[in-house]
Amino acid sequence: MKIGVTGGIGSGKTVVCNIFEHLGVPVYEADQRARELMESSEEIRKQLTALLGDSVYKEGHLDRPRLARAIFSDEGIRSRVNGIVHPVVFRDFESWASSYHGKPYVIQEAAILFESGADAFLDEVINVYAPVEVRIARVMQRDGITREAVRARMRSQMSERERQQRAGHTIVNDGRRMVVPQVVRIHERLMKNVEHLTGQ
Repeated sequence: MKIGVTGGIGSGKTVVCNIFEHLGVPVYEADQRARELMESSEEIRKQLTALLGDSVYKEGHLDRPRLARAIFSDEGIRSRVNGIVHPVVFRDFESWASSYHGKPYVIQEAAILFESGADAFLDEVINVYAPVEVRIARVMQRDGITREAVRARMRSQMSERERQQRAGHTIVNDGRRMVVPQVVRIHERLMKNVEHLTGQ
């Protein structure tokens, strides 16, 4: 089985995925792999250069601040960049997942999982929720950016309400509820589903 883990910026997806990893579940970090592939994939490099100009790569490396300014200020550019990057990441995930065919299930962690259409190729999706103010505080501290910069990134993502409606499960990571028991409950249910499907 292929399971997605998503959530708004600062919700704590990585914390949740670390717990799954401790339970022996392989986790594919789609956002991290996308960053790596934007550096290493000639296919992505050619298309980003065609879209944004040669200066989007400086001395052979992606100019991330320039890319961020472009995608967070122009929805059309953001959509086109996603259309360049997501197919390559999808193929990379499929190749990665095939190497874990002996595992009951694997996880793809992605911030814009629904927006990219990746959910269509996954069996279930888990949403990680945290209140807006908690998320803003986390990201400001983590990334050293302003409140408005965090807000701009939030606006580029799907609403919390829609994520919760589309996901099969929601894990609350608000700093008050314990996260580990929530993850363990979902893990146990997924393992039962796998056993039922395989007849083991």
